Amino acid sequence: MIWTYFKIALRRLQKSRLYTLINLVGLTMGISSCLLIGLFIINELSYDRFNKNADRIVRMTMQFGEGGKEKYATTGSKAGPQLQRTFPQVESFVRTINGTVVMKYGSQMYIEKRFLYADSAFFRTFSFQLLKGDPKTVLDAPNKVVITQSMATKYFGSSDPIGKDLSVGWYGPPKIFQVTGVVADAPENSQIKFDFIGSFSSIYASRHEEWWTANYITYLLLKNKDQLPGFQRQLDTYMKGVSRGELKLPASSPLTYNLEPMLQVHLHSPFDGLEPSGNANTVYVLGIIALLILIIACINYTNLATVQSSAKSTEIGIRKVLGAQKSQLFGQFIGESFLLTLFGLVLAVVLAIVFLPYFNQLTGKQLSFITWIHPLPILIMLALCIFIAFASGSYPAFVLSNVRLISILKSGLKLTSSGGFFRQALIVFQFAVSVCLIAATIIVVQQLSYIRHKDLGYDKDHVIVITTDDRAHQHYEALKSEIARMPGVTSVSGANAMPTSVQWGDGITADDGHGKKDLNIICLPSDVGLIKTLNMKLIAGADFNDDEFKLMDTTNKYKNFRYSFILNETAAKNLGWSPQQAIGKTVIKGAPGTVVGVIKDFHFASLKQPIGPMMLFLDTAFTNYILLKTTGQNAPATLQALQALWKERVPTMPFTYRFLDDNYNSMYDSEQKTADVFSTFSTLAILLACMGLFALSAFTTAQRAKEIGIRKVLGADVAGIVGLIAKDFLKLTLIAVIIASPLAWYLMNHWLQDFAYRININAWVFIAAGGAAILIAFVTVSFQSIKAALANPVKSLRSE
Repeated sequence: MIWTYFKIALRRLQKSRLYTLINLVGLTMGISSCLLIGLFIINELSYDRFNKNADRIVRMTMQFGEGGKEKYATTGSKAGPQLQRTFPQVESFVRTINGTVVMKYGSQMYIEKRFLYADSAFFRTFSFQLLKGDPKTVLDAPNKVVITQSMATKYFGSSDPIGKDLSVGWYGPPKIFQVTGVVADAPENSQIKFDFIGSFSSIYASRHEEWWTANYITYLLLKNKDQLPGFQRQLDTYMKGVSRGELKLPASSPLTYNLEPMLQVHLHSPFDGLEPSGNANTVYVLGIIALLILIIACINYTNLATVQSSAKSTEIGIRKVLGAQKSQLFGQFIGESFLLTLFGLVLAVVLAIVFLPYFNQLTGKQLSFITWIHPLPILIMLALCIFIAFASGSYPAFVLSNVRLISILKSGLKLTSSGGFFRQALIVFQFAVSVCLIAATIIVVQQLSYIRHKDLGYDKDHVIVITTDDRAHQHYEALKSEIARMPGVTSVSGANAMPTSVQWGDGITADDGHGKKDLNIICLPSDVGLIKTLNMKLIAGADFNDDEFKLMDTTNKYKNFRYSFILNETAAKNLGWSPQQAIGKTVIKGAPGTVVGVIKDFHFASLKQPIGPMMLFLDTAFTNYILLKTTGQNAPATLQALQALWKERVPTMPFTYRFLDDNYNSMYDSEQKTADVFSTFSTLAILLACMGLFALSAFTTAQRAKEIGIRKVLGADVAGIVGLIAKDFLKLTLIAVIIASPLAWYLMNHWLQDFAYRININAWVFIAAGGAAILIAFVTVSFQSIKAALANPVKSLRSE
């Protein structure tokens, strides 16, 4: 009997090819979307779970300032060691800092951007797979380095790298690091990614512990995961004592640390760490979108199966006369649904595999379908298939199997008004989802446009940034002079960091008129001319000048050494000064210095963060980048001339450059990917909704063919007939717009809260989204309506 049902189902699917195709395409697209988004969600939720100690590892974040308004993911070098010495709950600590270095081995020389310094407990705390070397000793002394398997192949080929020496340079003369271990490449779902891990004892910070100078991502390994709540309370109390005593901070602005469980850092922390954090909201939204697309596909099947029921009246009547039970009829129609869903699942897997590379490009991930090739995921897919078959097929199967025999024999199978209301509700749901996605896409694109065009407080256009190190610094002044003489170059300067991401944390002291005041501040060591090169707005005082270098007297043990400082507006305000009052004031940053200028606040970090206190100080010893402003004309020739000059002056370092505006835009890659994902799946949802609407309108026009024929005979024109058929569908679309608009506003307003600087959501967004949905619905319905209106009425009335 099952084989008979199978053959009948196949024949029926072949007979109704249009509806079968629409259902099959819809289910295939819906299931493939779920599979792809499921891979993304699994990857995001699995972050750092490969660590055996993950539930005992916490990341320290730093909080200070009036009311704790200053918050950072970094700490000073003292935090980890001091907490291990003080609290028995702490088993070990790991301080990390990522750097860019010039790596040299033999004739090979590369700039490596993922050189991670870490404490010796690194491999005892985290579960990265050490392929060669002893985890207890690979990082236990200065100038030791562990390299990844990829880097071992890159530099040493098939030979054993253990014991080999690598030249590592950036600040100061190059150091020789000995390779003591080889580690497997960091998993894709790890917040800690690296190519090299150097011993933390190799750097200055390991020998000079400070609460401030917050440049380090610090992790703690607790002895017991259940100790975290109590430990956090003890830590708060302890840091209040440290703030009052050792740090001399006012009671209203103590230094404290918050402990983030490692498994919550990637999706739930507001701070980026060694890589940009994910976003739990994005994961939730993508999951909802996948579910909604699948529901839309199921709705298409439900609607089309229900409206086709009149074509099955004869078959149902005969089966009931021959004694078929309700359960048998229900099983037959559910089986038809299951068969179609099974075909859709097979095609969906193929489609998902084909489009996985595009999806990886869209999300910036390196996902693989190997995740699904396990017994549990396969069982989940089969369970999904059964669920979809029941979810989409149960209502029409229930309707068809419960119809009374006398009703079929008397007048055939008629659709009830209640069933019509149910179908209308499903159409409203489909288009409400579509309107939400359209509005969300518009708002995301608006926010990205706002970010790209916002006045940042500096000019990022036509600025070339060249990476330097200590070897290049030996030729710094000569390079500057020759670059300044190049055609098309209008200004040249240097800085420790690019203005898009300044992370040098420091502490300063000044007299605000009521006594000494300490302020933790972001600093940017820079050269003369940086303000001109970046077109920053000076609102008081003057820019640095060459004569101020003479004040940096290092003789006589720095007794006469004096800095020159330029504050931003926020820093001056936090110190109790107006911009004009700040000029000439003395600020101490290790050594005293004079405030020579105040600049308008500029964004030195992501627009997700409010602008904090920031200070430029004149010092070229820490220059990492040469910045040059160009006219923007003939950029290839300028770059070619720069490369030739670099090769001549600094042959020991590769020429590496980028454009400042590209660097700025790359900060918002995740938001751009969100926009791309929204637009892709919005289009998919709208397409599915239109396919269902197209099939329903085709059925409706076929059902009303005689009515249309009579109206044409009585003089109705094409426009009138199109309006007659389209108005019912357009009413449903309008209701969907009314329902979806406030929901979309609520969801997207919540998403925008992640940005300290954001757009206001305007009403026209929802008008545009609703108008687009109504237009799409009208075009979809009009195709069938016009076809029916142009048909010869004689054909439809022939049987009357």
